[in-house]
Amino acid sequence: MPILKDAMQAVMKKAIALAPDSFIPGGKPDPLMRHKHGLIGASVSRIDGPLKVSGRAAFAAEFPMEGMTYAALKYSSIARGRIVSMDTAAAEAAPGVALVMTYKNAPRLKPMPAFMTQQKAAGGDNLPIMQDDQVHWNGQPVALVLAETQEQADHAQSLIHVIYEAGSDGVTSLDAAKAKGTETGLFQGEPLKLEIKDAEAMLAAAPHKIDVRYTTPRHNHNPIELHAATLAWDEDKLRIHDTVQAVAHEAWTIAEVFGIDEKDVHVTSPFVGGGFGSKTVWQHQVLAAAAAKLAQRPVRITLSREGVFRIVGGRTLTEQRVALGAQADGTLDALIHTGTVAMTPHNNMPEPFILPAKSAYASRSFLLDVETVKLNMTANTFMRAPGEAVGTFGLECGIDELAHAMGMDPIELRIKNEPEKDPTTGLPFSQRGIVEAWKVGRARFGWGARGKPGARRDGDWLVGMGCATGTYPYYRMPGGAARITLTNEGRATVSIAAHEMGMGTSTAQTQIAAERLGLTMNDVDFEYADSRLPGVVLAGGSQQTAAIGAAVIAAHHKLVRELLRFAGNSSPLSGLLPDEVGGRDGGLCALEDESRFETYASILARAKREEVTVEAEAPMPFELQHWSMHSHSALFCEVRVDSITGEIRVSRFLGSFDCGRIINAKTAASQFRGGIIMGLGLALMEETQFDERTGRVMNPSLADYHVPVHLDVPEIDIIWSDEADPHTPMGARGVGEIGITGVGAAVANAVFNATGKRIRDLPITLDKVIR
Repeated sequence: MPILKDAMQAVMKKAIALAPDSFIPGGKPDPLMRHKHGLIGASVSRIDGPLKVSGRAAFAAEFPMEGMTYAALKYSSIARGRIVSMDTAAAEAAPGVALVMTYKNAPRLKPMPAFMTQQKAAGGDNLPIMQDDQVHWNGQPVALVLAETQEQADHAQSLIHVIYEAGSDGVTSLDAAKAKGTETGLFQGEPLKLEIKDAEAMLAAAPHKIDVRYTTPRHNHNPIELHAATLAWDEDKLRIHDTVQAVAHEAWTIAEVFGIDEKDVHVTSPFVGGGFGSKTVWQHQVLAAAAAKLAQRPVRITLSREGVFRIVGGRTLTEQRVALGAQADGTLDALIHTGTVAMTPHNNMPEPFILPAKSAYASRSFLLDVETVKLNMTANTFMRAPGEAVGTFGLECGIDELAHAMGMDPIELRIKNEPEKDPTTGLPFSQRGIVEAWKVGRARFGWGARGKPGARRDGDWLVGMGCATGTYPYYRMPGGAARITLTNEGRATVSIAAHEMGMGTSTAQTQIAAERLGLTMNDVDFEYADSRLPGVVLAGGSQQTAAIGAAVIAAHHKLVRELLRFAGNSSPLSGLLPDEVGGRDGGLCALEDESRFETYASILARAKREEVTVEAEAPMPFELQHWSMHSHSALFCEVRVDSITGEIRVSRFLGSFDCGRIINAKTAASQFRGGIIMGLGLALMEETQFDERTGRVMNPSLADYHVPVHLDVPEIDIIWSDEADPHTPMGARGVGEIGITGVGAAVANAVFNATGKRIRDLPITLDKVIR
């Protein structure tokens, strides 16, 4: 996720004195990260694949513990107020019940530090957790039941009877919230507001312009694996098997809540069945740990699908204004992207939808602004490409509308406004190949066959093509450290507190380590997902590969320095510096003279050692202070719309990506396709139905909250440039979130080309097409 403001301030103080592209000690560029060899870029199957398909991969709700109890939560049914009374007698008397916990008997706990407030903070909200009679949103846990089986716990919680008194200060209507006034959103500690020249005046004076309103609804997380944890106390030490994408952050956050040392909280999360930003620390982990402490027994808590909707945050709604003014040749005079999002009083996560507009296009003036209002609802959180996923819907539909109004090809309009440097910061781009992605994608997709709106038919089906730019920034969080252990048998173990959520982390990092060490992948073990391992790495923000890679580079450099010291003056490697050697065939060789070679076994024998272990931390992300860094995509969509029913079918999709070097062709393609599929859901079906009278989510199930299934998804064509970014570890930028950005706009623009109707409110459902 985004880099913390205090960490970035530390970066800025140091960046002046250090090289912008240094990833090894001493400020020198890493000579090994510029070159593509055998393993980097190869199409390698996930090394954990056999474990998953055979059922041998243990997920959080599958770890056995002796004396296990099972938890069920009772959720509030009002949005704001207090608990007047709670009758738990029937639940306590129900079969198998070991504990009923409410605010009256829960341990005294500190509020969770909310995510982004401190380096290791991972809390979804900062509210007291079952500490008083106050209710802050409809769905807040008000009681927890432990029983011998899950069925007994679920039944017992249904027997709890709660009487509430609704508060007069609750706000669940967007209009009522806006009537109270708005505040400028803050993201990474900085205001989500930017003005360059007088954009409104330049818009008014422009000969060509559009000024349009777009909306996107709330979205909820629905990973295949439900949020779950299995945990137990051993005196004052807590052991947690969790489905989480931030093990080190969780250990620290839970420790803060219980007032213990973070070393006394041990978190593991070897396999996560989908996260997308939602699997951090929510109230259920804290409540389960509190109940385990009271009952003195292990606890397993697995949220129901409804429970995920009730207490785990998602993406908030947005109202966006996009106004563009251009000259006759298409060059932009004004780019205005403003609007309003809903937040909660108990965390700070606006949807930063203006971020794409800051760097996507050149313009003579800018006005960007995200205003926030406060509602009593589940706290917002990160959801795949927060800001960019919905921000590109408004921006890229606006570009398409301007192109149509001017009678200009929308791809040519985008290329016409390609910036030479970052248009709002003035920084040079680290590497930017979006124009080439457009040109290659346009030819491959057959863009020339696109006709005027409503001109193409296939029987009853109207056929249209649309396109959009996708963009997502490069991040690399500080705090990455890695440990490498190398044995005299030529085996290596790389250890870091990283995460595997299905994106292929362990596979890609094994490739990287094996490549650098000159070993086969079978000779490298990758240890991860354990809070006792080095590093404070978060799986999010499409930055984990870079964060891990930078740490591995630093550790490998330290290892090579140590091995050269062991080798001594009689070695063929004598006199060489660490950045003058590389790994090959189970040993080290000079980069300029491969005949100067010695095996690891021989080097360690000289030192009379069986193994060597080193640990190092990656440098701070200095590169972000010197370069504007983004992954990009050119997206092409073909849709068919039934002229009678309004049914929409996506028939073809192409993503042409510019993401730096691709580490693993197979897992990267899977990430791109997965993001696009999630984008199709955003475009056509996903919508959290929120009752503004009560603040309750009305469709908390996959029966009512629709996501794409196989029949909704066409064959998706994926291509990429594979041009290394010279300023990132391994030359790679993120691929996890770029896939979803721009997809909503590409689909909407295709629907317009097919039907001549502009749908500016997501999702694009058939009723909006035929009305």
